[in-house]
Amino acid sequence: MPMLLNFALFQIGWFACVLGGANNLPWLGSVTVLIVVALHLGRAVQPAREATLVLGAGAIGAIYDSTLVSLGLMSYPSGTVIAGTAPHWLIAMWMLFATTLNVSLRWLRGRWLLAATLGAVFGPLAYYGGAKLGGMMFENGRVALIALAVGWACWMPLLSRLSQHLDGTRGPLAAVDHSATGKAN
Repeated sequence: MPMLLNFALFQIGWFACVLGGANNLPWLGSVTVLIVVALHLGRAVQPAREATLVLGAGAIGAIYDSTLVSLGLMSYPSGTVIAGTAPHWLIAMWMLFATTLNVSLRWLRGRWLLAATLGAVFGPLAYYGGAKLGGMMFENGRVALIALAVGWACWMPLLSRLSQHLDGTRGPLAAVDHSATGKAN
């Protein structure tokens, strides 16, 4: 049940961010993400560890997506606080994504090639879907999609690994690898 709830809350947050950004209501996505993150942290065994993961993902997203904006690969209709950077609702979406890493995406741990492949495919698809809903525009579609595929092929395994070290959804030994079974807890 927590996995399905986590996935459902992510989807609600994603749509709130994209549709809010598309309809000049960027605060809608950020507020929705704030609520989802608060619920996530409230359920965490070690909320400080999860909060560190969420904030770290937000920082990564802010730098990465702001770089793509500054390179002229994409633009956003609303929510940009500083010209040439990613909108706040998109950064919030990275934080929202971080709430899935130790719950509904936990199964990706240790599967680095699969994580990279899924990142390369589904990362750009998420942005493409956001563009189709009006939340963003590709200024140079082909180059932007390639940059997103390469970026997410790197970010997905990195974020999955980071989540393993900052797992606050389980007890203090959650990230310890049990060599007898070869599986992470």
